[in-house]
Amino acid sequence: MIGDDIVWLYKAAAEKLIVGTSGNVSARTPEGMLMTPTGSAPAGLSVADLASATMQGQALNQNPRSSEWATHAAVYATCPGLNFLVHAHADAATALACLNERLPPFHYMVLRFGGDDVRCARYATLGTQALADLAAVAIHGRSACLLSNHGMIVGGATARQALDDAVLLETLCRQYLMARAAGTPRLLSKEEMQAARERFRAYGQA
Repeated sequence: MIGDDIVWLYKAAAEKLIVGTSGNVSARTPEGMLMTPTGSAPAGLSVADLASATMQGQALNQNPRSSEWATHAAVYATCPGLNFLVHAHADAATALACLNERLPPFHYMVLRFGGDDVRCARYATLGTQALADLAAVAIHGRSACLLSNHGMIVGGATARQALDDAVLLETLCRQYLMARAAGTPRLLSKEEMQAARERFRAYGQA
């Protein structure tokens, strides 16, 4: 059930990425979206607490929508292959976002998110349509983006993929910031990233 997947995803993300109530998760549904309600604490969350809304923001039950529902809706509209989203203020991703910088191709695993980098959306006030529009531009053609002075948003076809990729993005941001603290990271060239992309296409095959 989608509701059970969301509760699992939120609690799993809380263990690794979300501090307090500073994050939310959602899932695409036939009617629109199912999402964690605003200000919800992961520990006590149940399926009955989840908020349901159309992609236009019309409430479909009595539970309060996440304040970031518009951003989730915009990402779903832009990325038809994503069915679950994790929004978090994880330390390293948020630190890089507060520098208003992308995650560049310092490591081939950046390819996991669909391109040679993870873009950073320009700043807009939380919970606004302006933020939703900027996030949609930054994540277009990808499965993740940073939100300037805010955090990250990461999607997946499944709840497990969304969690795994959100953890991976946080890990890569931390590694990149560590490398920068020690010196100047060497960025991979377009040719090197393309070679890695081709290698991934046969990864795990005999």
